[in-house]
Amino acid sequence: MPGETKLGSALVRPAIMGFVATTAIFLGATQPNSPFTSKLPDSWYFGIPAPALVQGYNPAPGQWLFLGVIAVYGGMVLLIRAWYDIFKLTSGRPGIPVIRLAPVFIAWVLPLLVVAPLFSKDVYAYAAQGEMMSRGINPYLYGTGVLGATPFSHLVDRLWINSSSPYGPFFLVVDGWIVMFAHHDLLLSVIGLRLLALVGVVLFAVAVPSIARSFGRDPATAFVLAALNPLVLLNLVGGAHNDALMVGLLAAGYAFSRRHRPVVGIVLCGLAAAVKVPALLGAVYIGWEWLGPGRSIRERVRPVATALLIAFGTMVCISEAANLGWGWIGGLTEPDTVRSWLDPATGIALVLGHLVAGLGLGHHVHMILTVVRGTAACIAGLIGLWLLANSERVGSLQAIGWSLFAVVVLGPVVQLWYLSWSFVFLAPVAVGLTRKVVIGVSAVACFLGLTGGHVFISEIKSANSVLVAFACAALVAIGAFLLRPKYPRTRPTQRELVRSS
Repeated sequence: MPGETKLGSALVRPAIMGFVATTAIFLGATQPNSPFTSKLPDSWYFGIPAPALVQGYNPAPGQWLFLGVIAVYGGMVLLIRAWYDIFKLTSGRPGIPVIRLAPVFIAWVLPLLVVAPLFSKDVYAYAAQGEMMSRGINPYLYGTGVLGATPFSHLVDRLWINSSSPYGPFFLVVDGWIVMFAHHDLLLSVIGLRLLALVGVVLFAVAVPSIARSFGRDPATAFVLAALNPLVLLNLVGGAHNDALMVGLLAAGYAFSRRHRPVVGIVLCGLAAAVKVPALLGAVYIGWEWLGPGRSIRERVRPVATALLIAFGTMVCISEAANLGWGWIGGLTEPDTVRSWLDPATGIALVLGHLVAGLGLGHHVHMILTVVRGTAACIAGLIGLWLLANSERVGSLQAIGWSLFAVVVLGPVVQLWYLSWSFVFLAPVAVGLTRKVVIGVSAVACFLGLTGGHVFISEIKSANSVLVAFACAALVAIGAFLLRPKYPRTRPTQRELVRSS
């Protein structure tokens, strides 16, 4: 089959390029004092820092830290290029079987399954909360500090050590099971949580092509934009975030609703909301579309209310069965303690707070934060309501995707991997400007907020000149490789000239 052979050859190059990229990220982040991971003895298999390095950044000679940072950044650039190449292939040749892309997904993910958790300490907080659950301690009543001086609490970010959990009961129940089955071993628990995140990614990797088919769109392109997205792979798999489980259940629920099984879909959305609350949006849209198109708002109210009752019922059953109560609703305010300039509302509030203080009117940053963040949340709600009311004209997937985008951007805290919530739903129907936003923002977001920048600058001053020269040569080689034409231009043969005439 010549077509199959050509397709296989076309996929080999980006598949290998992506594997090399994630392998480079793995090798770079495995440096004992890498700024991209947080490791203590017994928390990972390898790359554990020496005792003098555990308390903070303290580079030691011979650790090859400079090359490690170069490898991570270079690998990320290479991965984005490989992703874009596969996107161009699938969008230019609609109808490629999604199963042909599965080996690419596996090749890219494998190195990320053996690297220590990337770019975030959240998975250690999950493990500590799972340890609390397995010991019968309610994470909605206590912070992880209640565990005392145990391996589970050593790597939890100090900001959350006394904070109650903001995660839903379904996640905490599964979290507790993972720690229990790991026999309370921190390393095995972290591995189990990463595998749980992988399950979430696989769930939406399967659901997104099905959703795309139901809208008459190309499943392979949707799979590439959602499941092979570097933002997804590096953060949801590499970082082992529970957002993967939420989005996986949410996408699966919506896929079932598109197959005329709305109740199953709503229950799955309820499970997703019992991981993180924004997933309730899926139940709202399934209820909105339950009776079919062309319905008035009055006709849609009852099915939406029914859908929300089913979703809430699912959440209540899980919470009561786990005997956790509803303390997690109060825990949703805990992220407000984070003040990040990446969040537009927080950034505006901090600027206003400094201006007010500069005018001699006192320090009112907390009050201004509350007002600005509350206003931003109201704007996000209004955007969501407008998109819901106009979803038939806008498109239901576009409406869901942009509603989630508004929730993230206008929320009290913006973590860059939160953008995957919206991009997974935009992927099946992304065209034109939407497609450019998904690709462009995903690529840029991979680099924002990383802690390697200042390390790179300091290391370039102190690193061995030979290593610097080697790194520069490697970067030039990567740049030349990425910028070269994908297919060399050749002159037409005499036979082709005769045929064309």
